[in-house]
Amino acid sequence: MRGLELPGPIGRTPRPRRAALVRRTSDLIKTGKEILHRPLDFVLAVTVSFILLPVLVLRAGIAILQTGRIFDRQVLLGRFRVPFERLQFAGSFPGRWFAVLANITRGDLSWAGPRPLNLIEADNVPTEAWARFRIRPGLVSTHRLRARVGLAHEAESITDCDYFYSQTLGESLGVLARALPSAMLGGTASSGSVSILRFLGVDIVNTTMDEAVGWIVRRAKDGTDSQLCFVNPDCLNIAYGDTRYRRVLERADRVLPDGVGIHLACRISGTSLVANVNGTDLFPRICEMAAIENLSLFLLGAASGRAEESARNMQLRFGDLKIVGTHSGYFEASEESALIEEINYSRADILLVGFGAPRQDIWIADNFRRLSPPVKIGVGGLFDFYSDKIPRAPQWMREIGLEWLWRLIREPRRMWRRYVVGNPLFLIRVWRESRFGHVQQP
Repeated sequence: MRGLELPGPIGRTPRPRRAALVRRTSDLIKTGKEILHRPLDFVLAVTVSFILLPVLVLRAGIAILQTGRIFDRQVLLGRFRVPFERLQFAGSFPGRWFAVLANITRGDLSWAGPRPLNLIEADNVPTEAWARFRIRPGLVSTHRLRARVGLAHEAESITDCDYFYSQTLGESLGVLARALPSAMLGGTASSGSVSILRFLGVDIVNTTMDEAVGWIVRRAKDGTDSQLCFVNPDCLNIAYGDTRYRRVLERADRVLPDGVGIHLACRISGTSLVANVNGTDLFPRICEMAAIENLSLFLLGAASGRAEESARNMQLRFGDLKIVGTHSGYFEASEESALIEEINYSRADILLVGFGAPRQDIWIADNFRRLSPPVKIGVGGLFDFYSDKIPRAPQWMREIGLEWLWRLIREPRRMWRRYVVGNPLFLIRVWRESRFGHVQQP
């Protein structure tokens, strides 16, 4: 008698031939993409070399005068880990990187792709990320673009693999198109980064996304009462003229940087931002670690139903996540005590409050001793995004620091004063502070 065959893949015997066919088909598709990319790389490199020929000849001459040789060479690994020599013009004169046009012309590099690695770096790439070696490394990489604006929150190997599996001609052209504005916006200041940034009287912790998540998890597990705030240029402009809000930020256990405006402020002041540790990108990472560490969350804020929908979406994404309560951000003063009792009764470890700044941070500070969740975080409009009611800016806009433009286009009446007036005003104040010292506040 034939046994019962369960529906779906369970109970079926493996089909190695089909799996091998799928792998071969995938390999053929990737090979086809490489065949399409290579002529574009070659033609573009030759065209740029021809246009820049006088500059290249001049730079080669300067290299010989300075060092007696034309090129400096560095051995790196290309496609399939085949070694090649990356060229740079010798000497300290600007324009050293122009020499890589020769590498692109002869096929060592592509215009866009994963960063070329040396042997030691390549040996440290996790086995599951070896797919990155199946395409040519690039002059411009997605991870480097994100790092320039503080958005490289994932490991480089993960970003490289994502690029490998999603690589298309359009994607490669998009990476190149984003390279110029990213280079103008990004870069590292000559003085490097500092652990604490200070703008308009407010101390901001300059840290990584992983460290920030670790700090939140440790405080929640230890039961250490803490208030965490995020600030962008608009918040700091408000704090500049609002003594009460400024004192809340000064007394908070941590203040983290949110937005490209802080990145620009760092450049003006001669330092660099380690990462754009904004609440919107932090939220799913908090949820992921809370699920792993058996910590619970309470979501408070936004219009009716949005915190609840955000909770549902996150629990679908992280199956073990405990969200023990939600509530909208609209309630009467007479309902506040009952709301706080509801939050405390839930025994949540982390409270996320999305009223918008400065209201959320002031509310947390005013009720700090009454609220029992150890970690209390003001998260702005986060629940609007994660309830899918308001879309975030596309990834490419975030990578070149234009998320603010996306929000301005979508909500011009509400956002024009913040971005058109507020951002330049903030940068002027930071410039005055960096040049003349402490800025007199009202």
